[in-house]
Amino acid sequence: MGKKQADTGPLSRRPDNSAFKQQRLPAWSPSLTAQTVLPTFYILSLVCLFLGVWLLITVQKTHELKVRQVFFLSSANVQDSRKWGNRPEGCVPLETRSTQPTNEFTVFLKCDFMNFHQNLRRYMDSRDDAQMVGRKNNLKAPSSYCAPFDYGANKVPVAPCGAVANSMFNDSFTVIYYPTNEPEVQVPLYRKGIAWYTDKNVKFRNPPTNNTFTLRQAFEGTIRPLYWQRPVYELDDTDSNNNGFINDDLIVWMREAAFPNFKKLYGVLNRAQGPFNQGLPSGNYSISIIYSILCSWRTELVVNGRKGFRQH
Repeated sequence: MGKKQADTGPLSRRPDNSAFKQQRLPAWSPSLTAQTVLPTFYILSLVCLFLGVWLLITVQKTHELKVRQVFFLSSANVQDSRKWGNRPEGCVPLETRSTQPTNEFTVFLKCDFMNFHQNLRRYMDSRDDAQMVGRKNNLKAPSSYCAPFDYGANKVPVAPCGAVANSMFNDSFTVIYYPTNEPEVQVPLYRKGIAWYTDKNVKFRNPPTNNTFTLRQAFEGTIRPLYWQRPVYELDDTDSNNNGFINDDLIVWMREAAFPNFKKLYGVLNRAQGPFNQGLPSGNYSISIIYSILCSWRTELVVNGRKGFRQH
């Protein structure tokens, strides 16, 4: 016996006669008048005013020392990497005038990029977020959005894939302090903990490993991006826990900037070592750069609350 055919009359699609479907439930509709709107407007205005004053005071306490370095290398002397010794020709000595302690402030070392459009739509789409959380399927088969940086020679998948990871800035910096009548001291920098917490613990994860299955084995069958010098599992040769997709430098770079001129955090002053427990002391400094790609850039020392810097 077949099913009974549903009603097909003109009222067959009428909703049930219930309070919910007929919208007869009790409701409160606010009556917006000048007496109710203006107090809320004034309160929000005061909150914004206090926030603006606080931000203005914070910015005034921040001092930036910008050092611009531009190099042009001919094809005869371009190398994959070029390392300088202590205070070679081309390093930038800096001198500070202030002797006030800065123990209540934080010192940042940032790289300042100009005319680099990370906000280009095709550039921003050229990544595989599923791969960056360590999914094995995406390691072996990157997203088509990564093309043409998804596969290398012989169709070997690239990890991490995409134009964003492929263009990662990987020059390294060493800041040297020259105290008076004392040996030179390398300024210690925190190279971990510079990424956002949500990025480090949610958006980026390595493939599963254990005591017998190493990170190198997890990335077997993949190759490094075209313009990288090291594979992703060897980005940090000093800390094995800072390799793979959870490398702080990689995470910082993968968060695209909204404007063509932007800064990327490179390191934070470690106050627990040497004479830097009260910040950067007065004296002469130099920055040594290990080149990884042919480019021009500007380095920047950001010292919150530090006054009296000058370029030497």
